[in-house]
Amino acid sequence: MKFVEIWGYVFKKEGHKTPMEAHNDSIGDAYCFVAIERDSKLALNFALGRRSQATTDAFIEGLRAATSGQRFQITTDGFQPYKTAIPDTLADRCDFAQLIKVYVESKEEHRYSPPDVTHTERVPVMGKPDSAKICTSHVERQNLTIRMQMRRLTRLTNGFSKKWENLWAAYCLHFAWYNFVRRHQTIRMTPAMAAGITDHMWTMRELLEAA
Repeated sequence: MKFVEIWGYVFKKEGHKTPMEAHNDSIGDAYCFVAIERDSKLALNFALGRRSQATTDAFIEGLRAATSGQRFQITTDGFQPYKTAIPDTLADRCDFAQLIKVYVESKEEHRYSPPDVTHTERVPVMGKPDSAKICTSHVERQNLTIRMQMRRLTRLTNGFSKKWENLWAAYCLHFAWYNFVRRHQTIRMTPAMAAGITDHMWTMRELLEAA
């Protein structure tokens, strides 16, 4: 299972907020935390909020409700709140490791791209994680899918969400479509089919009727 966060914003970017808006969490940065099952590609849980301990805790609690007692392995990026939330909530059912990217120092400003990665560090945190499975590439590819499929998350867009509720609704629709309707090229079926949740690819009509 892989975790990562994808950045977006509501109404305006965090750096553009006025002093009167500084403590208004309903506008500005909006991070979506996503958990992807490695083999079926199923999006097991997601949470939308600030990049904070509170959002991380809620995300991990939702993941506990979405999984059984069967043991699994989790890989996250280097976000520190995971190191508290996962042991506190999932210590009985998972092994946990972090994949930490080390970036090259650069004096040049890169407005839309992060600096180059020099190397990665695999850091076991809890249990006995298999080092060969410590990676976040699957969920990072999922983030690319989100940005390509959701107009409000594309770069330099004027279609960004103006209300928090609208962004939440868009994410809900995306993940329902991703799990049940979209045929995944790698597994040649939908993630819900691969996970045994359904026996066929849903149509959009079926998805909307089930909502």
